[in-house]
Amino acid sequence: MKVDKGTSPDRHAVAEDTTRLASALRLAVGRMTRRLRQAHAVGDVSLSGVSVLARLAADGPGSPGSLADLERVRPQAMASTLAVLEQRGLVRRTPDATDGRRAVVAITEEGRTMLAERHSESVHRLSAVLEEFTAQERETLAAALPLLDRLAARL
Repeated sequence: MKVDKGTSPDRHAVAEDTTRLASALRLAVGRMTRRLRQAHAVGDVSLSGVSVLARLAADGPGSPGSLADLERVRPQAMASTLAVLEQRGLVRRTPDATDGRRAVVAITEEGRTMLAERHSESVHRLSAVLEEFTAQERETLAAALPLLDRLAARL
């Protein structure tokens, strides 16, 4: 970023720098996601399915509508994701205790097991690559994690 002595940065230059950063970040995160996804077996649970399982494991049961809102997808897309997960025995639907017309979705033990195995595979791959980085590079990545989490939450 270019800064003149005694003046604030040119707004146009800041916008260009921000756009370049956004583009580079999108490419890097996209590459990592694709490569981690490619490491899993064909027919494995989709990324959206894994995200739903992780949310159910962390937050507990939820309605399909609330899951769609939290995952920022259309209710129809969530219904499709849940149908696949239910067919594979990874989640179960039960009637809502307060409103029998609504369903509550919960992760099953099989879903927890699959999630843990998939998590372990990805963590193992990432760990193996991170071992090739210097201690300072790993510290830099660790320091960026809160910012990446904040960025993800705001998207």
